[in-house]
Amino acid sequence: MSTLIDTLVPSYLSGAWVTPDNPSRVTEVADSSTGEIIATVSTEGLDLAGAIDYARSTGQRNLRELTIHERSLKLKELAIYLDEHKEELYELAYRAGATKRDNGVDIDGGISTLFTYSSKGRRELPNGHVIVDGPTEVLSRDSSFLGTHIYTTMPGVAVQINAFNFPVWGMLEKFAPSFIAGMPTLVKPATPSGYVTAGCVRLMVESGILPEGSIQLISGSARDLLDHLDHRDHVAFTGSAATAATLRSHENVLVNGVRFTAEADSLNAAILGEDVTVDSPEFEAFIKAVFVEMTAKAGQKCTAIRRAIVPAGMVDTVASALTERLAAKIVPGDPRDPGATMGPLVSVEQREDVASAVEKLIAAGGKVVTGGADQLEGAFFAPTVLTFEDADADAVHDVEAFGPVVSVIGYTDTEDAIRLAARGRGSLVASVITHDPELAATYAHSIGAYHGRLHFLDRDDAKTSTGHGSPLPHLVHGGPGRAGGGEELGGIRGVKHYMQRTAIQGTPDHLTAITGEWVRGAKVNKVTRADVDAGAADHPFRKDLASLKVGDQFASDLRHVSIEEILEFAEKTGDTFYAHVDEEAATANPFFPRRVAHGYLLVSWAAGLFVEPAPGPVLANYGLENLRFITPVTYDDSVRIELTAKRITPRVTDAYGEVCWDAQLFNQNDELVASYDVLTLVEKVNTTYANWGK
Repeated sequence: MSTLIDTLVPSYLSGAWVTPDNPSRVTEVADSSTGEIIATVSTEGLDLAGAIDYARSTGQRNLRELTIHERSLKLKELAIYLDEHKEELYELAYRAGATKRDNGVDIDGGISTLFTYSSKGRRELPNGHVIVDGPTEVLSRDSSFLGTHIYTTMPGVAVQINAFNFPVWGMLEKFAPSFIAGMPTLVKPATPSGYVTAGCVRLMVESGILPEGSIQLISGSARDLLDHLDHRDHVAFTGSAATAATLRSHENVLVNGVRFTAEADSLNAAILGEDVTVDSPEFEAFIKAVFVEMTAKAGQKCTAIRRAIVPAGMVDTVASALTERLAAKIVPGDPRDPGATMGPLVSVEQREDVASAVEKLIAAGGKVVTGGADQLEGAFFAPTVLTFEDADADAVHDVEAFGPVVSVIGYTDTEDAIRLAARGRGSLVASVITHDPELAATYAHSIGAYHGRLHFLDRDDAKTSTGHGSPLPHLVHGGPGRAGGGEELGGIRGVKHYMQRTAIQGTPDHLTAITGEWVRGAKVNKVTRADVDAGAADHPFRKDLASLKVGDQFASDLRHVSIEEILEFAEKTGDTFYAHVDEEAATANPFFPRRVAHGYLLVSWAAGLFVEPAPGPVLANYGLENLRFITPVTYDDSVRIELTAKRITPRVTDAYGEVCWDAQLFNQNDELVASYDVLTLVEKVNTTYANWGK
């Protein structure tokens, strides 16, 4: 027995590992391969209400003390720690039927998700507690009344109710975004593999990396869990559609505002395009994709391919090719046996469920090409390929055999294939295997609304694709209709699921104080070139992050524009667009009064007007954003720049941070000429050049 679990799998609640005292009701958990009883679970007498209160108080308080970047960095530290101890989790997962390949998807995949979210959180989000969503909206003529949207942390607990098939990834893919959002997590894994989740939680706690209250675990049944939740809380469920429907009907979901998302049943499809022949590279890619999804995790994946939709004349060819590959590569057995290439289902009960589903498919007209319900003993189930003469048999599109089972059905043309794919009534993912871009576009436009993800495969990406059944943290995981209607992951979108989006309205000063970002019209600390030259004030570029404040502004003098400079720029850059060099043509253009300065020349002049040339805390300019040219500038005009510190983002791991400067270029009539953001890297403390020139 691994040291990560005891015979009675403990829960981790209110900061302590707890088990019931002499429970009268326990559930036994068996080794999937041997049938040996390896653990028992019970939640009898556990204080779930106290755990919820603990999350809302201690967990919320400790997470809110950290900024988004600080939370993101802790995910990286946690990922490193788990990666160093993952062999301990492998040993547990072998008992749940997972092979080494399966552990790569589940355990390594979960750790990889932590790394990805850590990186995206620090790279794409502010180092604060509020996320601004979208631009500022001007709501009054004089810009004194504005509006925007912000995301703030939900004040409750993120409850996970997870399925048995991914005891580590299933938890970590929900934990990562909720942790960055600042929401503590309470995990309730499925009993058959919950001891693997418990082992992972124990490592997370023992790491000492997470703030107290960040994570809690319920090992066993938690039938009254939703009774203790309210509008502050979020429930993310993964499992059957029937259980999802039961949870959705709970009063606290229907009436009291508990946010509920589900990822449920899904009869995912792989569609072989009409352009593919047996000799095409795409045919091999199709067979490999279906084979992998049948056998990874013994087909116990919510994203596995259940329906192979192929041209009608290729049904037998596809079934035969799949059968040959299965026979050549699959050896069912104990995952601890080096010769085994596919493990058992998670339990004997699960095997019975799969067998029952296969019998329903056979009764509906399915012909067994290979495998079947009676091929193997215990929790093992043979890879099974079925074909149907009637592609519209209801069972094909309604019955999910949650194991290594696929149904091969034929279509008459692309329109028919689209219709059959849609009969899944909403799926997590579909693969379309085609080398025809126009055909790919047809499928995307026609079946996109029925799927959470579309995976297009051909000879060009067959080697680089991460596969049909691999949800990635960068992209959304979920699907409409029977797939649950939920949405997880999706990069920063996943973080925002655990935050409240609120519209805010007020003055520029209100919005600046709330968001931490300077809004045009808000108060500024203005410095002019005369102030700097006289030594009366520091240029904002002379300030490090410790002294720079949002709203610090530099306002330049006017700079005269001459025709000679415009023509010289055109000659030296090669940008001889007629509006810059041909007076008659420029004047005839409805946008220009006569020959005008190049937009990039104006941006270059603007830099010359605001830059401080001597070494200082500004280390580098790394780009411009949102550049717009608004009013043409002709010769004999003049321009000036107002540069304001808009957003300051210290990097938690570096000696410098990022500063976004609001740049507004005006002409001599105070008309806005150009608008953009300047991005710079600035020292946190000016030490490198502090004494330069002294």
